Amino acid sequence: MASIIIRNLEEGVKTRLRVRAAENGRSMEAEARVILRRAVGRRPSQGEGLGSALAALFTPLGGVELDIPPREPMREPLRFD
Repeated sequence: MASIIIRNLEEGVKTRLRVRAAENGRSMEAEARVILRRAVGRRPSQGEGLGSALAALFTPLGGVELDIPPREPMREPLRFD
């Protein structure tokens, strides 16, 4: 098993950790292990993207059809001479 040392921990964080550990019947060290194990055990969601999630959310409400105007030819670039 590996060991770590955490320096410069704010006093308020240490106090909340101590209280949380006591509420759960654990030592501060055991509580910190539980917190770290849960935090690093989470995997980022590889689900759908934001656009797909929004479409899935609003499609049942009827959605929206937008008229997209035709593209115009590009303008000539400005000249500074």
